[in-house]
Amino acid sequence: MKPIIQLIATAAAAAAFSTSVIAAPAVAEAPDALVKRITADVIETVKADKQIQAGDRNKIIGLVNTKILPFVDADRMTAMAAGRFWRQATPEQRKRLAEEFRTLLVYTYSGALSQIKNETVEFQPFRADPADQQVVVRSQVNVTRGEPITLNYRLTRTPEGWKIYDINVLGAWLVETYKGNFAAEINKGGIDGLIAKLAERNRQLANKPLKAAS
Repeated sequence: MKPIIQLIATAAAAAAFSTSVIAAPAVAEAPDALVKRITADVIETVKADKQIQAGDRNKIIGLVNTKILPFVDADRMTAMAAGRFWRQATPEQRKRLAEEFRTLLVYTYSGALSQIKNETVEFQPFRADPADQQVVVRSQVNVTRGEPITLNYRLTRTPEGWKIYDINVLGAWLVETYKGNFAAEINKGGIDGLIAKLAERNRQLANKPLKAAS
């Protein structure tokens, strides 16, 4: 997946791991309006900040933490990625896994932020019943060269408002991709082996210039 597509597709999804509690607004924000607002805010901020475009690590990570992280269901995303192994994990293992996964996503999306140039995002008409607890918001990224990239977001209703818990890029759901990787590592070394693998990858990324993590 191209770095720029990773970012735009997951600008809100990376938010999954915020530990802060955000009060729900008096009138709940519609799920499509939420995704539109976050996406526009991130893209506009990057385009207006030369330090971010130049790859300033602190500013980029700060942008991810302040404008992206509060808006996705952390526990749901981590549990889905871990699959059946989540039920086998101890509370401490779950905590450590979520922390390492959060860090990996921060590096991944921070690395893509500085690559935004002239891309725009177009959203399809939103269709959902007011009583729905889970919805899909559909959009596409219009790039300077090539065909538009289709992006879909899965959101769930929570007490704090709508939260994004998965995205689809070119037909592949992000959580499903992680699920396969997680299962392979767990089958080799158990939950602790997966945690160690993620921690090792994060240490490597911490010592490299920001770019899209793989």
